[in-house]
Amino acid sequence: MKKLQDILYGVSIESIVGSTAIPIKDIEFDSRKIKKENLFIAQKGVVLDGHDFIFNAIEQGAVAIVCEKLPKKCATGIVYVIVASASEALGHIAANFYDNPSKNLKLIGVTGTNGKTTVASLLFELFTSIGYPCGLISTVKISYQNSEWDNSHTTPDAISLNKHLSKMTISGISHCFMELSSHGIAQRRANGLYFNGGVFTNLTHDHLDYHGDFKSYRDTKKLFFDQLPKTAFALTNIDDKNGTFMFQNCIASKHTYAVKQYADFKAQILEYEFSGMLLKIQGEEVWTNLVGEFNIQNLLAVYAVAVILGESSLEILKKMSTLKPIRGRFETFQTQENITVVIDYAHTPDALANVLQTINKIRTRNESLITVVGCGGNRDREKRPMMGKKAAALSDKVIFTSDNPRDEEPTSIISEIVRGVNAEDFKKVLKVTLREEAIAVAGDLVNPGDIVLIAGKGHETYQEIEGKKIPFNDLEIAKNIFLNTNS
Repeated sequence: MKKLQDILYGVSIESIVGSTAIPIKDIEFDSRKIKKENLFIAQKGVVLDGHDFIFNAIEQGAVAIVCEKLPKKCATGIVYVIVASASEALGHIAANFYDNPSKNLKLIGVTGTNGKTTVASLLFELFTSIGYPCGLISTVKISYQNSEWDNSHTTPDAISLNKHLSKMTISGISHCFMELSSHGIAQRRANGLYFNGGVFTNLTHDHLDYHGDFKSYRDTKKLFFDQLPKTAFALTNIDDKNGTFMFQNCIASKHTYAVKQYADFKAQILEYEFSGMLLKIQGEEVWTNLVGEFNIQNLLAVYAVAVILGESSLEILKKMSTLKPIRGRFETFQTQENITVVIDYAHTPDALANVLQTINKIRTRNESLITVVGCGGNRDREKRPMMGKKAAALSDKVIFTSDNPRDEEPTSIISEIVRGVNAEDFKKVLKVTLREEAIAVAGDLVNPGDIVLIAGKGHETYQEIEGKKIPFNDLEIAKNIFLNTNS
């Protein structure tokens, strides 16, 4: 139990009705989870407004309410704390309630359009292999102490974040690596957390359905770096044109990495294979099991963070050579007929182009490259024709199919994708609505030695269709089709 006044530290309060000396047993922003002696934070969401559920929360036992406006009728004996932004307040309240756990470990945030999961996950694997007890908060999973939890959001809500960070500190975790999505930053889910460092990977066309335009999307990413303390570090990819922009108004110590130009941390590629790459990082050669130019930047970011945190350069490179690809990120297998199948999460135009360009650099051109790809429903529609254009231009054959159609008609999404295809590439295009059938068609078209890319879903094990999550795993289905196995 904590007193309300103690968990309001750092919150910008406009007014208070009642006494903040009351004890609080738990905090919630979901009225359905409220119990006796709880604090309810009436947060405005994308779809629902918590202010509409204040009465419900009180009925279920809430003794205090944090809100942006008072209800028309205030309940007797209930404390009301009025704030400018309940979302901002929630982060500070959650951190205070769980005794500010982020101050008791090294918390590193990773943001950008592409590469967040790979960088955060590889940092987790690297520092674990060095010998540190580590935590991971990523799109794929939340992991620490040999336990894993599914993660429904790239950046969990503030209460879940602090609850996990609290458990981490109690169990002796020393480092935590965390993805920060633009949604998470915009909704202030990381407010109240103390970061030891932040990493910017890149910025490409994505999530404009939420942010409205690219400038807003970019500025949201920058907010994270604006809020880093003096004691933290900021590491940015200056190969990206928005890389140095992240440093504006940033008071943390600044570091840069790049492949194409001068930077504090540099890398270059020496050899390409489907099984890995030979790189030169800061003048030292290292073999990696990861593939792709985009992964050179990801690995360089990992190396830079480790150096900045005081680890030995040679020890880092030694450990990096053992790191495995992240599930659903350029994940490959080969058949007896020497057919190479690549599974990748690429769901933005740039990410898709990066994967296809990587494959095209490795292949001999004596084989065909068949791409299976779609776009999600109820999301940024502007990227659909861009995805179609790049997929068709960089493949020998392309099969457009469904991804997570959600509430949209899959055939309509596919039509919008096809709209971007150049006239000279139309002959390469097939449209197959059902995703499993599309992968099977790729299996029928493929010849020995060919390459198949199945893009867009990667690690996801479901399809979202009309509000339901239906089990669907690209890797398992592809193995069943191409290897004739049910494993």
